[in-house]
Amino acid sequence: MTITCLHTAESNIAVYEAAAKALGLPDGMLRHHVRADLLLSAEKAGRLTEEVSAETAALLWHLAGEADAVVLNCSTLGPATSEVAAGAAAPIIRADAALAAEAVKAGGKVIVLCTVETTIAPTTALFEIAAKETGAEIEVRLVPGAWAHFRAGDLSAYLAAIADAVKAAHDEGPVTIAFAQASMTDAGRFLPENYQRPMSGPATALTAAMARIRS
Repeated sequence: MTITCLHTAESNIAVYEAAAKALGLPDGMLRHHVRADLLLSAEKAGRLTEEVSAETAALLWHLAGEADAVVLNCSTLGPATSEVAAGAAAPIIRADAALAAEAVKAGGKVIVLCTVETTIAPTTALFEIAAKETGAEIEVRLVPGAWAHFRAGDLSAYLAAIADAVKAAHDEGPVTIAFAQASMTDAGRFLPENYQRPMSGPATALTAAMARIRS
C-alpha cells in the first residue's frame, strides 16, 4: 500500500513523514514527488494560471496510476484536483480540503493562517464552502514577511513569525487555528506548552487518504 505526496517544497517531506509516524503508518508507505517549479510559476503570475493548473492535473493523473492514493500538499495548486479527481486511477486528496473539513466541525470562529499570497484566495473559498455545513466563521490571515524567510532558507525565522501570529490569534479568545500550508506545521515547537497546537494538513490529509483507500 502506498500514498504518493506531491509537494512544492523539499522540506515538507520530513513534515509528512513525521505525521505518518505519529499516525502509526508503516515505514516506507509514503512516496514523495517534489515540484517546486509549479508553485514558483504561480507565484510569478500572482495566481494559479490555467497552464500551471493543467500541468498539475496531468501530474496528479500520472501519480494516481502508480499509488493507492495521492495527496496534493499545496494550497495554491489545490484547485487543480477538480480537473482529475473523478476519473483518476486512485483517490486524490487535496490536503487543504481535508483540513478545512476537520477545522470547521466544531463551528465557532476559525482563523486560518497562511504565508503565501497566492494561497489566500483558494484557501478562503475552500474554508468558506466547508463552513456552510457547520456555520463556522472563517478568517484567513497572511503572516506578513514569513514567506521571505522561507525563500531565504531561514526556517527558524519563518516558524517563529508563524508562532507569533498564532499567539496573537490565541489571545483574541476561543478560536480554532489552522495552518493552511504544511510548511507551517513545526511552528508549534515555538509555542508555550499551555497553547493548543494549531491544526495542520499532513495528519488530516493522510487520515483522509487512508479512509479512502479502505473504503
